[in-house]
Amino acid sequence: MKKIEKANLSALFAAITEEASLLLPVKNGGMTNFALWSEDAEVDLDTLKTVKSAKDAFFPQSETLYHVRREEGKMQITPGERMDEDFVLFGVRACDVQGFAVLDKVFLSDPVDSFYKARREHGTVVAMACHAPEESCFCHTFGIDSAEPGADVDTWMVGDDLYWKANTEKGAALTIRLSDLLSDVDEKAVEDEKANIRGIMEKLPYASLTTEGWGADAQKEKFDSPLWEELYKPCLACGTCTFVCPTCQCYDIKDYNAGEGVQRYRCWDSCMYSDFTMMAHGNNRTSQMQRYRQRFMHKLVYYPANYDGMFSCVGCGRCVDKCPTGLNIVKVIKAFAKKEDK
Repeated sequence: MKKIEKANLSALFAAITEEASLLLPVKNGGMTNFALWSEDAEVDLDTLKTVKSAKDAFFPQSETLYHVRREEGKMQITPGERMDEDFVLFGVRACDVQGFAVLDKVFLSDPVDSFYKARREHGTVVAMACHAPEESCFCHTFGIDSAEPGADVDTWMVGDDLYWKANTEKGAALTIRLSDLLSDVDEKAVEDEKANIRGIMEKLPYASLTTEGWGADAQKEKFDSPLWEELYKPCLACGTCTFVCPTCQCYDIKDYNAGEGVQRYRCWDSCMYSDFTMMAHGNNRTSQMQRYRQRFMHKLVYYPANYDGMFSCVGCGRCVDKCPTGLNIVKVIKAFAKKEDK
């Protein structure tokens, strides 16, 4: 176990950037999101949840796949650049760390997504335990420990010190590189901090929320439930829930006329949109109820059916905080639990 004084974090960040890019929570325009560190950046490690999740570092909101140009009567295809430089993602919370595991199941399974794989190979994740979990948090529902994120490096902010523990080879390598700034320390202060965090989680509004009744075996029962017709009606189809979610992995592929040729890129998409998966013959989900149902069935039934019981939700609470009409996954789980208790 290592530690560094909070007052010396700027020196730590500068040392990291000597050999790698550094992404961390930065406040800009009143909102905190992950961005590149610079000496004049307003680093914000106190905000528990960034507006967008940290998945942007590995699965960007948009990225170029290739360019097509006509040169001397022939078509020339230039592949988009894959990540080839190391970077450190600092200040990630436990829910977002688990979000990476959910994305890994999709993008690192055959056929492997080479763009995503390159970023995962070059990225080192330094996570921060959640000193003060918020009322909208429910990561424990999915077996996540907000006191011990399980990243390449785990950190805890206790008083005026940041405690540091490497968990993987990547984490150990980074720790060695920063050894001049880190000092050895025992783990008692961290153990007390973990106990405090877990104690807070036990008192939050969603402490008793469970996934009982969901999973791979619930497909027909949940799909056919008349509850969806009641739940979906306030939905605005705005897609906010999907864009702030750490685990949503849907994307669209588009062509853009760049003047000197065509650029093909991919960008995040949302199952809540009426043109999602639109094909020549139309759309296979023609109503907002069907689209609303698809989102939560995927999180709680289809994904665990395909990936060994793992749920595609990490309980970060972003959708709870951001949905303009309160139609979040907690409401769905509670509505079905209430119906089943009758």
